[in-house]
Amino acid sequence: MSLKCGIVGLPNVGKSTLFNAITQAGAESANYPFCTIDPNVGVVSVPDHRLDELTKLVQPKKTIPTTFEFVDIAGLVAGASRGEGLGNQFLAHIREVDAIAHVVRCFIDDDITHVTGKVNPVNDMEVINLELVLADLESMERCLERLNSKLKSRDKQAEKERLLIQKLIDTALAQGQPARSITFTEEEQQLLRPYHLLTIKPVIYVANVGENDLLHLDSNLFLQQVKTYANKENALVIAVSAQVESEIAELQGEERQMFLEELGLKESGLDKLIRAAYELLGLHTYFTAGPQEVRAWTISAGTAAPQAAGVIHTDFERGFIRAETVAYNDLIAAGSTAQAKKNGRYRLEGKEYVVQDGDVIHFRFNV
Repeated sequence: MSLKCGIVGLPNVGKSTLFNAITQAGAESANYPFCTIDPNVGVVSVPDHRLDELTKLVQPKKTIPTTFEFVDIAGLVAGASRGEGLGNQFLAHIREVDAIAHVVRCFIDDDITHVTGKVNPVNDMEVINLELVLADLESMERCLERLNSKLKSRDKQAEKERLLIQKLIDTALAQGQPARSITFTEEEQQLLRPYHLLTIKPVIYVANVGENDLLHLDSNLFLQQVKTYANKENALVIAVSAQVESEIAELQGEERQMFLEELGLKESGLDKLIRAAYELLGLHTYFTAGPQEVRAWTISAGTAAPQAAGVIHTDFERGFIRAETVAYNDLIAAGSTAQAKKNGRYRLEGKEYVVQDGDVIHFRFNV
């Protein structure tokens, strides 16, 4: 499944620097607003130590990780919902992503100007969030007008949507609150999906701190302000240093690991961001492993075996017979598929089986 995470924030908060680091895509970065006019897109491999261990075990001809797509969306400003700073164009890019990584500046550097003249993370977050709310409010008000015209023909579906949108406006958007502040039923979620609401998308707040703050995060008052704000909407917060990520991106293998250890870090900001995104979107990874290739696949938690097979190819889902399955930990402990079978850890699962994170699966199908 193709997943996109949009990187947003005010100008000069470190969005493009972070994007460059995690994708090594070379997006232009400069000390002035709107440096990124068109969204830069970068596809990154999802780091997963399990894939490395399976490769050692199976020794395939090739190894293919699952991927995650990041979209660097140009800096929004106050008034973006009315078109300020090319806002309408940028808001359209946000509608296309699955989740939002909202980068917030949590460092002071006199050489890097701030669009408002002062570092104030809470104000920055409120500016962006309000613009997204206002954009959704305007969009939903237009939808209400269209739905009201349909009611003359006694369209029951239109009436359902009208009531839901009115509820959304009255209880959230008109109050300056995002759509995600409301708990929707599964049916309501289905009704709202075609509208591509900006504020219903899950958000990760990415606090961009200075290099010296990484080992003393509790001392960064800006970061604490971001966490307090995010707690109000049960949002995730991760702290990264875009500058450090730039340095990490230039290293490979042992050099990269040594650099992380020297900084006292267990993982890179990219690893943290992807892990947070997976948690936010409720994603799992399963694996296929054979002499030709070992490969990771991304699915939503709760996906049944036939639909998981369909991620590989629609024929796999259409002609699904069974899933020959072993848990990653059991396979590694056994040392081989043959031994896993002897240990009674190899299972034959049918159409009702819900694929678990870390399953290693061989699908049987017939078309």
